[in-house]
Amino acid sequence: MPSIKRVMMGAAGGGPAYKLYSFGGGGQGQQNNSSTDNKSVPTQVGALTNWSAAFATQYATAGITTDGALFTWGNGTGGQGGRGNTTDISAPVQVGSLTNWSKIGGGMEHTIALKTDGTIWAWGANDAGQLGIGSTTYKSSPVQIGSLTSWESIATGWGKSSVAIKTDGTMWAWGRNSQGQLGQGNTTVYSSPVQIGSATNWTNAAMGSVHMAAVNDAGKLYTTGNGGYGRTGHNDTTNRSTLAQVGALTTWAKSGCGSFTSLIVKTDGTLWSCGYNGNGELGTSNTTSYSSPVQVGSLTNWSIAAGGDQDAGAIKTDGTVWGWGRNQNGQLGDNSTSSRTSPVQAGSDSWEQFTVGRDHRAGIIKG
Repeated sequence: MPSIKRVMMGAAGGGPAYKLYSFGGGGQGQQNNSSTDNKSVPTQVGALTNWSAAFATQYATAGITTDGALFTWGNGTGGQGGRGNTTDISAPVQVGSLTNWSKIGGGMEHTIALKTDGTIWAWGANDAGQLGIGSTTYKSSPVQIGSLTSWESIATGWGKSSVAIKTDGTMWAWGRNSQGQLGQGNTTVYSSPVQIGSATNWTNAAMGSVHMAAVNDAGKLYTTGNGGYGRTGHNDTTNRSTLAQVGALTTWAKSGCGSFTSLIVKTDGTLWSCGYNGNGELGTSNTTSYSSPVQVGSLTNWSIAAGGDQDAGAIKTDGTVWGWGRNQNGQLGDNSTSSRTSPVQAGSDSWEQFTVGRDHRAGIIKG
């Protein structure tokens, strides 16, 4: 469930304001309303106007300001808030005092973050080695993964696995591997990063609960892991433990994963999806599951999409945010709790960055 980002943020101080908004489930305090209320429309988080990034994890939220400070709130189970405890909190609290954080991601009770120096850090639950620190010890404060300074991007899923890409284009993964989602040709748990194959041209990767999807610079789409409901797009429901190309197309651009789905944008701006569709989470105007990618509507202005548990969200090139699928906590942001089988818009704002959590959303609005 990757961060959905349209443009990079500007600098704080005299520049434009970047406000953080969220909506959907709030039961663990992840909405920052000093309450546990759900929100069915986008609602501003606090009064700060210098946010540069946000990330909606399973039942928590994290944000980075333009000065590089990191804040977390919501569920604290496993120490995923990085605040040295396991306490739930419904308002942002800064993690330490450092101001060199740049990117953030999170999965099932664990959090992964990048610093501006290219180092990667993790904290939270670690029973399956999902922190990548060479052990299964839980950490309630950030701990560095290895000593390298060449990490570029990170992605986590609703399971207990993580994937990252280095500046040299290699792809690495760690954590739970029960369905072969780490692409190692086995189902062995890895508590430290292991390289996936030998390719050096990966540009994008996404992790679901038990599967992974990735795109390379040749526009090819690859998936591995649990194939149930057809989520890996190979026109079957077979599990795979190594990356396998989906079809023969070379026009794929960006991948995203939900618990039971894959959502992929092509270079022409069209959006495609496959997997389970019992709640309309594929956005295909029906509840039919598909084991090969099918197009979502006919529009050609999608930027990137990502899945939640049984829902999905996406941002278009014009900055508008859309959602579809299950909506029991208002996570589609359309001022209802009705499930939708095709995309509906959340509010009317233009978003700079947007992320999909398990049943809530968070992102940045300029203005």
